[in-house]
Amino acid sequence: MRLLIVAVGQRVPDWAQTAWDDYAKRFPFELKVELKAVKTEPRASKSLDTLYAAERARIEAAIPKGCRVVALDERGTALTTMALAGKLKDWQLSGDDVALVIGGPDGLDPAFRQAAHERIRLSDLTLPHAFVRVLLIEQLYRAWSINANHPYHRE
Repeated sequence: MRLLIVAVGQRVPDWAQTAWDDYAKRFPFELKVELKAVKTEPRASKSLDTLYAAERARIEAAIPKGCRVVALDERGTALTTMALAGKLKDWQLSGDDVALVIGGPDGLDPAFRQAAHERIRLSDLTLPHAFVRVLLIEQLYRAWSINANHPYHRE
């Protein structure tokens, strides 16, 4: 199974890339994690609908056919770490690859969010995009560690 993180925005601070790389290398061979960064649409004087459409096209192009799409959305379902571990187990049992999508500065196109198989939120707080990438991969690793009875997570 592959977890594909599709994130709008190409540049992240060095600390975020270092943290991402550290967690990504911890995953076992049977659960690959990959990041696909897609270009943020330049703002200029474009309408929000135009921005959404351009970013949505890039996001959809980055997601392979047959992937389960999970949109990260502030209005999505709140999960505990244990609930995320359960979702990860279900995703693994289904055998489908999963694309978790992080929107750009204006979020995700509403129609894309609605069309996603699931919508989850990481926090009630507004978080910087670089931090969201790190938080997401850490929580996915923690979820894997729970399911694998690895000592990383402690109750």
